[in-house]
Amino acid sequence: MFTTRFEAWVRRHAEALITALGRTPLTPNQVTVVGLALTFFAAGLIAFGHLRWAGLVLILAATCDILDGALARSTNAAYPYGAFLDSTLDRYSEGAVYIGLAAYFVTINPPLQEWLILATLAALAGSFLVSYVRARAQSLGFACKSGLFQRPERVVATVVGLLLGGWWLYGIVFLLAIVSNITALQRIREVWLQGRAQRLEREREVKAQAQSGRAAPTQIP
Repeated sequence: MFTTRFEAWVRRHAEALITALGRTPLTPNQVTVVGLALTFFAAGLIAFGHLRWAGLVLILAATCDILDGALARSTNAAYPYGAFLDSTLDRYSEGAVYIGLAAYFVTINPPLQEWLILATLAALAGSFLVSYVRARAQSLGFACKSGLFQRPERVVATVVGLLLGGWWLYGIVFLLAIVSNITALQRIREVWLQGRAQRLEREREVKAQAQSGRAAPTQIP
C-alpha cells in the first residue's frame, strides 16, 4: 500500500534522527509513550474544534510511532514486550482520536450530527476489528497482513481530514466507517481461505492413508 511505502521512506530518511535518539537516554518504549501522549493531546484539540492543530500534532505522534520501532532495531533493544506495548497503545491512540471526533461532532447541528457520530462509532469498531482479527489469526498460526485500509492508511486519512476540515472531514469519517470494516472482512476471508486449505490438506492426507492401508498386501502366516 502507499502508506507502507511512505513509512519505509520515512524510516530511510530518519536515520540521522534515529542515531541522535540512540545517544539519548530515551528508550523505544518511552518514545511509544510520548506518541500516545501526543495523540491524547490531539484528541483533546479535536474535541474543542482545533482541527488543523490536531492534524499537525497527529503527524508528530505518527512520527513517534515510526521511530520507536526503528530505534529499537538500531539499538538492538527490540524485545517481545516492546512490540506488545506498541500494539496496545496504538489501540488507545485510535480510540482517543475517535472519541475526540465524536465529542466534536456533538456540536454539529442535527440530523448530520447523529450520522457523523454513528459513522465515528462504526469506524472505531472497524479499526479495532482490523487489529483484533490479525492478532487472533496470528495466535492461531495464520498469516494475516492484507487489507484495504490498515492503520497507516487510517492515520493518513484522518490527518488529511483534520487539516482540510469541514465536509472533507465528514466524508473521510464516513469513508473510514466503510473501509475499515471492509478491511476486517478482507482479513476474515483471508484466514478462512487458509483454514479451508488446511482442512482440505488434512482430508487428502487422511484419504491417502486410508487408500494405502487398503492397498497393503495381506500377510499370510
